[in-house]
Amino acid sequence: MPAIRYILSEYVEKVMAKAVYDKLEDGTFAGRIPPCKGVVAFGKTLRECEDELHSTLEDWILVGLKLGHPLPVIEGIDLNREPARGQVDAM
Repeated sequence: MPAIRYILSEYVEKVMAKAVYDKLEDGTFAGRIPPCKGVVAFGKTLRECEDELHSTLEDWILVGLKLGHPLPVIEGIDLNREPARGQVDAM
């Protein structure tokens, strides 16, 4: 039985691996994902920043898909393509 691939989850995982974090002067953290313009987040701890960045990324992807904005192709995963639809047999 072939393994099930969850493309959106895989995309988020691979994009999050490209995140860059900085410790700010006040001891808090800032995170950004360079291939995804505008995806930034802040947190009191690195974990909080990472969680916020993950949430921001998910929202950014959903808005981009809804509005038809081009999303970056990450490691061969292209969310910009129209999904293929197979025929469903009637009973």
